[in-house]
Amino acid sequence: MPRAPLGKIRSVDTAHYVVFHKPYGVLSKFTDAEDRPTLAAYVKVPDVYPAGRLDMDSEGLLFLTSDGDLAARLTSPSYKVAKTYLVQVERIPDAAALERLRCGVLVKGRRTRPAKVRLLSLEPVVHPRSVPIRFRKSVPTAWLHIEISEGMNRQIRRMTAQVGHPTLRVIRIAIGSITLGDLAPGEWRIPNLGEVQGLLRPG
Repeated sequence: MPRAPLGKIRSVDTAHYVVFHKPYGVLSKFTDAEDRPTLAAYVKVPDVYPAGRLDMDSEGLLFLTSDGDLAARLTSPSYKVAKTYLVQVERIPDAAALERLRCGVLVKGRRTRPAKVRLLSLEPVVHPRSVPIRFRKSVPTAWLHIEISEGMNRQIRRMTAQVGHPTLRVIRIAIGSITLGDLAPGEWRIPNLGEVQGLLRPG
């Protein structure tokens, strides 16, 4: 059951909001018992926490906030907030594979929601990864632009694997109205009021 709609956000000063470019190999949290790399080395804003997460081996946009209601909205599939990714996969998917992704595939016994998927004709301009992807000269790669409105564990990787195209790299570039822009890995910025208010629009 969806929560009641949130009230209009009047100022980004009433709660902290941070747009962060999470690098590869960094956990989406501030502490770790195993002493692995965390957000603490990058984000020095107090009292903000990730609204959702990215896997350690995924990169890109992480939205952090002290606004618990907004965080719940962004992570609840009921609100259908779009999450957009650039995804590098092994081999070039054909029309049938792309259509399967668009219609939904079975992931751990559950069918994913329909997704917006397109094959990019040109390789996107992205920051180099600290650990290069595995490269096989005999296996071509392709980039997909994928938009989903849910966040199952490792969903993008599981989806592409189901259609025979293992994921090599995942970069989240947008959550609703919030975009990664030109932030380099490890950089963060404060979003403007319009960006944050845009998160309240129906999905």
